[in-house]
Amino acid sequence: MGQQLTMTPQLQQAIRLLQLSTLDLQQEIQEALDSNPMLERQEEGDDFDTSDPMADNAELKGNGEAQDTSFQDTGFEASVSVNEGAEGGEEGDWSDRIPNELPVDTAWEDVYQTSASNLPSSDDDDWDFTTRTSAGESLQSHLLWQLNLVPMSDNDRLIAVTLIDSINDQGYLEATLEEICDGFDPELDIELDEIEAVLHRIQQFEPAGVAARSLSECLALQLRQLPPKTPWLNEALRLVSDYIDLLGSRDYSQLLRRMKLKEDDLRQIIELVQSLNPRPGSQIEASEPEYVVPDVIVRKDSDRWLVELNQEAMPRLRVNPQYAGFVRRADTSADNTFMRNQLQEARWFIKSLQSRNETLMKVATQIVEHQRGFLDYGDEAMKPLVLHDIAEAVGMHESTISRVTTQKFMHTPRGIYELKYFFSSHVSTSEGGECSSTAIRAIIKKLVAAENQKKPLSDSKIAGLLEAQGIQVARRTVAKYRESLGIAPSSERKRLM
Repeated sequence: MGQQLTMTPQLQQAIRLLQLSTLDLQQEIQEALDSNPMLERQEEGDDFDTSDPMADNAELKGNGEAQDTSFQDTGFEASVSVNEGAEGGEEGDWSDRIPNELPVDTAWEDVYQTSASNLPSSDDDDWDFTTRTSAGESLQSHLLWQLNLVPMSDNDRLIAVTLIDSINDQGYLEATLEEICDGFDPELDIELDEIEAVLHRIQQFEPAGVAARSLSECLALQLRQLPPKTPWLNEALRLVSDYIDLLGSRDYSQLLRRMKLKEDDLRQIIELVQSLNPRPGSQIEASEPEYVVPDVIVRKDSDRWLVELNQEAMPRLRVNPQYAGFVRRADTSADNTFMRNQLQEARWFIKSLQSRNETLMKVATQIVEHQRGFLDYGDEAMKPLVLHDIAEAVGMHESTISRVTTQKFMHTPRGIYELKYFFSSHVSTSEGGECSSTAIRAIIKKLVAAENQKKPLSDSKIAGLLEAQGIQVARRTVAKYRESLGIAPSSERKRLM
């Protein structure tokens, strides 16, 4: 004898919908609408006949009211925007046979509407064609476009294309000129000095500093494109060409001595160098922007924080009552069986959406209730929170909480955050309480922002300042939190004032 857990297709579908992001869910809903004729969107103002008492009621109202985190009302019907209309035709008095022609969703005159009718008129000043049609441009395509504007011989153009192909996304030439030269057909008789001459031409392209072989050359290329009368230009060229290592290690005493400069002069030169871009290729964005659609909206009404589902991101669905009415009870024909299966799938899909939205609402409400301090005061007031805390509060398994908080976003007055952002481990305090790791990171960031840049705070010093506030954190833990914030060590944060 043994135990075995069997997951029905309906349960598998509910779990899969639960872990989808809003954008993925919208795509899933559209695919369901395209494949199942029983499903349709409910538009605003639609009036459905729900009077049939025999209808399988899976209706959820979407009236836009919010959920109060005071927990006086545990209902979620006001927050969920999925709706199944009446499909009572399965039990009602409908026609005995399916008509030869079913109603269509589109009027005949709408079929030949051209896409141009949706475009704004030519005198619309806000219309920008490129922002709506162009894809992200790669650095290589940007350089090749400039290359096409430059007159060159066939050999030089071949060299230029090869050089451009060897430039990485940061804008640096990855291959050496010798390697590039060895890659050409010997019959072309291409010399190393020819490749270098073409490289110098490409280095005049935009963005400034592109096709450099080192950081020093990248910065020097950018400086040479500045106006000749730029203050401290020659000194900055000397700095990046001869003393880039000393600048990187912030050995200002050595720089002052070797360049024979005063401290204030060196500071102005360094400011000029810091205005340059060490990764010029990053200015050209090749990837498409990733959009975030919040699943939950949190707002404050008087002294209460209210939680509601994003109605714009949750399409309202129903079973098409007319098509459902064509399903006959005792008919086992192929057409009737197909429609009956489609009807059942539509019902399960709507109920799975209902379950997803209810679960999301419960979890989001508990998170807001737990993290009111963050909403009122910011990161430093974030409380420790783990999946088990929410799972216990809503009566669900931790794996379910993990699914519902992944790729789900909450819009708050402080910004848009993934639900997982509100979960963090804890550190004990001297008074016996707990402080979240998110709050500690916020305090570290605040301490570093206020430090003396001539004498930046070491990890040990930061640990001491935290201990003075009652937060017991080891130096190595401070280093881990500092690195997660992208803050450099104290030796690299030192500045010449």
